[in-house]
Amino acid sequence: MVGSRAPKLSGIQKQVLSLYRGFLRTTRSKPPENRAHIESIISGEFRKNSKLIDRKDFLHIEYLIRRGKKQLDQLKTVDSVTLSSSNVDDSTKP
Repeated sequence: MVGSRAPKLSGIQKQVLSLYRGFLRTTRSKPPENRAHIESIISGEFRKNSKLIDRKDFLHIEYLIRRGKKQLDQLKTVDSVTLSSSNVDDSTKP
């Protein structure tokens, strides 16, 4: 289709999408009875942050990406079965 190309993503957008995909891929390795709960937490966190955080607040976005990578590493561990969401007070952001 001519003229319907998606806009190019910035580096930080690619990082966020990569992190999201990583969470979804890792979720597939968890027991089926926990997948829906984990996926709802993941999508809820990403949606919430997409609405609450200014797209130009790069420091906060980079902080959340680092935090997300740590959470993803924890989820990847064999003994990790579920994921919990945590509210981060805006006063703690860098």
